[in-house]
Amino acid sequence: MNAQRISHSPGLRAWLGLLVVLGPVLLVAMDGSVLFLAMTKISEALSPTADQTLWILDAYGFAVGSLLIAFGNLGDRYGRLKLLMTGTAVFGAASAGAAFAPGPELLIAFRALMGVAGATLLPSALAVIGELFTDPRRRAKAIGIFAATFAAGFAIGPVVGGQLLSGFWWGSVFLINLPVVVLFLVLAPVLLREVRPTRTGRIDVLSVLLSAAGILLTVYAVKRAAAGGPATIPVVTGIAGMAILGWFARRQLRLEHPLIDFSLFRDRTFTIAAVTGLLPLAAWSATAYLGGIYLQSVLGLTVLDSALVALPGAAVLTATCVVTPALVARTGTRTALITCHFLIAAGLLPLLITGVSSGIGWYVASTVVTGLGYGISFSVVADTAVAAVPAERAGSAAAIAETGNELGNALGIALLGSLAALVFRLQGPAVAGTLNETLRVPGLAAAVVGDAKSAFVTGLHLAAAVAGILHAALGVFALRHLPRASADADDARPDPLAQDGPGAVRSVI
Repeated sequence: MNAQRISHSPGLRAWLGLLVVLGPVLLVAMDGSVLFLAMTKISEALSPTADQTLWILDAYGFAVGSLLIAFGNLGDRYGRLKLLMTGTAVFGAASAGAAFAPGPELLIAFRALMGVAGATLLPSALAVIGELFTDPRRRAKAIGIFAATFAAGFAIGPVVGGQLLSGFWWGSVFLINLPVVVLFLVLAPVLLREVRPTRTGRIDVLSVLLSAAGILLTVYAVKRAAAGGPATIPVVTGIAGMAILGWFARRQLRLEHPLIDFSLFRDRTFTIAAVTGLLPLAAWSATAYLGGIYLQSVLGLTVLDSALVALPGAAVLTATCVVTPALVARTGTRTALITCHFLIAAGLLPLLITGVSSGIGWYVASTVVTGLGYGISFSVVADTAVAAVPAERAGSAAAIAETGNELGNALGIALLGSLAALVFRLQGPAVAGTLNETLRVPGLAAAVVGDAKSAFVTGLHLAAAVAGILHAALGVFALRHLPRASADADDARPDPLAQDGPGAVRSVI
């Protein structure tokens, strides 16, 4: 059966199927970042609190990240096309609800529902691509296109949001999802076929609940502590969240069909690759979100001008995703994993030079250099997810990689964003909890406005510095601990989709 799969080359139907699948993938990625430049307009319209502002941004990413593993396993067991169709329909309905939400509470709820639907799409989409393209080289090219699309969605999200908000109301950033949703629901049944379920066993519902609860409680504690200082509620909540996550991890080791196969993390290369799926998205999401506020609320740029400033970095990131598979074929995965972290660390340095009155050039320079690193990391992790496992594990393996991306996207805003919020609370003029809230207070003296902007820029600097140090440290760790033979092993390793049995999964790089 596997030999037959590999002998067939993809035809026009396969490439059209890839094009159809990429629509929802683009939407899921784009909605993780489309609000970065839109939050100023949303704040003016809905007047959310500082805590609600972060949850409007984070609810989506945490819902996706908490459920990706579960839905990856679900697709492996019950069919991936069914999950794609259902998830896309719910995603469209939730997008419409978010567009017309009358207040921040309902907006947060619809964003969370969009995240639940998005969690059904990514692992199944990547697994379907693996089924469409059984030849290793063409599959690598298709996955590279998938990675470029996913990265492009994250990169162009703020640009698209800024363009829309220059002429329409804030809900338009959600309504643009609907045409793509309708097109997918019409074409998918024609171009895609249901993939036969390849796994047995049931989904462990308790594990799903534990992972989601542990993540949400832990991050809620961080947010509350950053916004209001240490208090009983965030401390207790944080301890409970970490305890639940520990319970989740121990449970996975005992289950016959775990949501996460922790045995994969025994391989150093896989572990570094998994972290590479998380950390760059954390740095990118935090700096993009904080950068959007910096450009508009500190430097006074319009939404459209801010989108144009973000365009060079988005273009570099997308182009890097496209060319990375060819470069990795020549240099090896080890070089790519090391290089991406040092590029990101170097690219974050120019943000430290930005100031209250100037800094657009340094911001553009930062997005261009980090875009190179982000593009490499996105491509390497995405290709690693499917190419190193047998077909029956494709959905859950893809989910592990995409979970890192989505959690990184949410954690970057939650943790690094909360760090910047803490700095603002400690150094700001104590008029309100955020810069945008402060600037909306009537009758502020120029000195107070200056102090508020200065405190925000200091928070941006600290967030960028922490992210840069983490990337430099991971780059050094990868340089010291990744085996030099891994690049050669990439070229010599047989196609894992042509292998059967558990021996096919020895390393995911």
